[in-house]
Amino acid sequence: MAEQFRLTLAQLNPTVGDLQGNLALARRAWDSARAAGARMLALPEMFVTGYQTQDLVMRPAFLRDAMAAVDRLAADCADGPAIGIGGPCLRDGRIYNAYFVLDGGRVVATVFKHHLPNVDVFDERRVFVAGEVHGPARIGPLRIGIPICEDSWHPDVCETLAETGAEILLVPNGSPYHREKLDVRVNLMVSRVIEAGLPLVYLNMVGGQDDQVFDGASFVLNPGGRLMAQLPAFEEALVHLDFTLTPDGWRAAQGAIVPQPDLWEADYHAMVLSLRDYLRKSGFARVVLGLSGGVDSALVAAIAADAIGPKNVRCVMLPSRYTSAQSLRDAEAVAKALGCPLDEVAIGGPQAAVTEALSGLFAGLPADLTEENIQSRLRGLLLMALSNKFGEMLLTTGNKSEFAVGYCTIYGDMNGGFNPIKDLYKTRVFQMCRWRNGHHRPWMQGPPGEVIPPRVIDKPPSAELRPDQKDEDSLPPYPTLDAILEGLVDREDSVAGLVAKGFDRETVKKVERLVYLSEYKRFQSAPGTRLTRRAFWLDRRYPIVNRWRDEG
Repeated sequence: MAEQFRLTLAQLNPTVGDLQGNLALARRAWDSARAAGARMLALPEMFVTGYQTQDLVMRPAFLRDAMAAVDRLAADCADGPAIGIGGPCLRDGRIYNAYFVLDGGRVVATVFKHHLPNVDVFDERRVFVAGEVHGPARIGPLRIGIPICEDSWHPDVCETLAETGAEILLVPNGSPYHREKLDVRVNLMVSRVIEAGLPLVYLNMVGGQDDQVFDGASFVLNPGGRLMAQLPAFEEALVHLDFTLTPDGWRAAQGAIVPQPDLWEADYHAMVLSLRDYLRKSGFARVVLGLSGGVDSALVAAIAADAIGPKNVRCVMLPSRYTSAQSLRDAEAVAKALGCPLDEVAIGGPQAAVTEALSGLFAGLPADLTEENIQSRLRGLLLMALSNKFGEMLLTTGNKSEFAVGYCTIYGDMNGGFNPIKDLYKTRVFQMCRWRNGHHRPWMQGPPGEVIPPRVIDKPPSAELRPDQKDEDSLPPYPTLDAILEGLVDREDSVAGLVAKGFDRETVKKVERLVYLSEYKRFQSAPGTRLTRRAFWLDRRYPIVNRWRDEG
């Protein structure tokens, strides 16, 4: 009978800093692996601490506790399968991103990450030292090469592992989601498999951490790039994978191929999971949000209902004298369709009191943006009061288009602890609402069917802070605005380049000016789900004060 090796893949959701909780997840997975007769349990990169730790890993007491947790796990799981688990390692005064192999009650191999990513959301060179390329680790009959995450994005580490006797490649990852990321990963790993001629296991973590979402979607390839297993996206999974020694070397047996979501479902699931985990890992069970009758707050309400259940989502309508009767009806319709409680707190009285308080200083001056922003800030104040009183996290509801050009009020509608649609341009907000109305999945806790009435999606957007106000009074039409923003923000296009593509130069310059002037607002905004490679915060880091403009 051919020799076999069972490897258990644990695509799980750790929490940054929760060393005991993460160890408990690892032990439960190890119990399942042992019951299944596995020879080894594999967990993702930096699983002991959660990922990303950022500067927390440089704190000596935290580093000490994390390394002690690895030793404790080894001792507790001595009688059974080996464990591969990621965590930090302090050696000779240097901190490494490491992967530990535990067997027989001790650490039998320690692999250091060689290529430290320092692009997009990653700052690993700030906190870690690059390790030397390590040879394979032997577990029973099998020599396993372990390129840690970024190490597999370059050919040299996998090539060295193959040359030094690796028989399979195990790639532990903390790879965060952005749109179309899975295709990028698969294409790169197929390249590594073709180059090395070895089976490859790509194991990714899952779950939300601050603005980032780890989407799982782990997979297994045999030589030639054949897909042998595909784990679900955005969900935890524990899979037992069998390898058999053949005349051509070790090969993975065929496992389940879980279909992957399309781009709309992936973005929506990312927003739901990131919100759910941000709340759970922060200690919140309920949320509150202002429901205006507009499309943005309707989508946030739907995401929240799908994340934590409609009964845990308090929607609040805060009408002023400029709020239309249609907006009141639309807000009520959204809350009713979702099954969320809806409260109403009119801001007319507080607005009158503020107007009276400022009347002496404002005497003789015409009403302007100041009075409009007072309304938004009163709404922010009242919503924060509800958040404080009832222990509900306030969700803010601005989209990426608004944040990009500053069409939002700091200390007003920007108030809140989290914003799931922060990286979603307005034109995608409309389409995402239509997608949610037409799709329901088992992981959604909200109801199926049309939860956002079409009239909410189709009506002209308005902040309703003055009579007959429309967004397009101040901004280009959203299809034009978003196309320019995708150029300026997502692709770093030049003004001249956008003009050459057919955009009006005056419009492009206006948008550019608004983007730069609004940096101070974004600096103080709530975190939100990262969906693209140019999300505001870690992906795009600009100075707050900046006088340069593109005059090309």
